[in-house]
Amino acid sequence: MKDIRNILKNRILILDGAMGTMIQEFQLDEDDYRGEKFSNYESSLKGNNDLLS
Repeated sequence: MKDIRNILKNRILILDGAMGTMIQEFQLDEDDYRGEKFSNYESSLKGNNDLLS
């Protein structure tokens, strides 16, 4: 079996998985999604897992 580090020297790796599902397990609130960058954003960001992953 080839070592993944050697493969990555010549190929692009795309990881696709259930990151959003894993984030939901933390039961984050609105402040967790906002952080400093989106602290003044007008709409609710809770549940927007793309911001976190």
